[in-house]
Amino acid sequence: MNAPWACFCQLGDLSGSAGFLRETRHRLHSKPELSFEEVETSELVATLLTEWGYQVTRKVGGHGVVGTLMAGDGPRSVAVRADMDALPIAEETGKPHASRVPGVMHACGHDGHTTMLLGAAKQLAKTRNFSGTVHLVFQPAEEAGQDSGAQRMIADGLFDRFPCDAIFGLHNHPGVAAGTFLFGSGPFMSASDTAKIVIRGKGGHAARPHLSVDPVMIAGSLIMALQTVVSRNIDPTQTAIVTIGTVHAGIAANVIPDSATMELSIRSFDPAVRERLEARIIGLVKRHVEGYGGSVEIDYQRGYPVVVNSAAETGFAIGVARELVGEDKVVTPFGPVTGSEDFGFYLQHKPGCFLRLGNGEDCPMLHNPKYDFDDANLTVGAAFWTRLVERFLAGEAPVEPA
Repeated sequence: MNAPWACFCQLGDLSGSAGFLRETRHRLHSKPELSFEEVETSELVATLLTEWGYQVTRKVGGHGVVGTLMAGDGPRSVAVRADMDALPIAEETGKPHASRVPGVMHACGHDGHTTMLLGAAKQLAKTRNFSGTVHLVFQPAEEAGQDSGAQRMIADGLFDRFPCDAIFGLHNHPGVAAGTFLFGSGPFMSASDTAKIVIRGKGGHAARPHLSVDPVMIAGSLIMALQTVVSRNIDPTQTAIVTIGTVHAGIAANVIPDSATMELSIRSFDPAVRERLEARIIGLVKRHVEGYGGSVEIDYQRGYPVVVNSAAETGFAIGVARELVGEDKVVTPFGPVTGSEDFGFYLQHKPGCFLRLGNGEDCPMLHNPKYDFDDANLTVGAAFWTRLVERFLAGEAPVEPA
């Protein structure tokens, strides 16, 4: 192995691979696959890793792929994760590489995440400038919301079969200049829970409301009441969100329906706040609906946990980014991010860091039909993962304040 830091991957080392990265990303983007359906994507990943000399394990937790590469006799091991699935959204970018699958697109940039890690995989296999073991984790079904790819891979023995000292991952971040790295130690991305509320009333004629129990009126009142859950029950210094995303009721203007359905998204960063949100929402909904003479069914589901980055691994990753792109393109501390990520499940088992990478100041937001991953990030992302693996396995990782 070369002298410490002498030949660690620079951006220039991957400049010749820019065409390959762009072509790969566009190929993935044009053929998106939904959660639990990533057959062609996982096969492409597994094929490339095999060609480059990785020990490849398919079907980990579904369509998950793990590529393992060992070099030297170093005792350390590291895992890096990328997600592969797309979303049920019809693309409106009009770009040549736009989705060819009706109603499905990579609206969250997982095509870019997968490609960046493939770029690092190719470079690491070529240079083998490390001593130890790297596991590259290509995960399905991050967008599932429940029983996600991370949960399934862990249940399938991910950390027993592919032991590691730490795990790292990233997500692109629209609204910030491309190539800018964003870090936060501790709670970094929120927990995400959902609640489905079915209000049962008594249907009837719109001209005789006194003979009915109107679930639409109850739902309207409940919408406003739910806004007090955060404002009057949660410490103002804490972050919490209750969003009512859907309301469905009725089929005609002159008919009072029997029921109304609402669906909520609930976000939080603190376990105690998460518990209080659930208790207050359930209690308020029951009493509110019953107070109007209705009945209610509540299906409250815990979703992804808080993404909690460990201080040492975050500090290490910050140091790698600063060396690669310079101080002015590293933002720390950054956050909290009120989006959620099933990467949080990994961090319940292993120390690690989940970071964000700017995707352009004028880029449409995630889950938008006009969104596209910025190809300018492919080289810098691949170089970052390459250098991070090399540095981590060298065992001389700097620990800086996050």
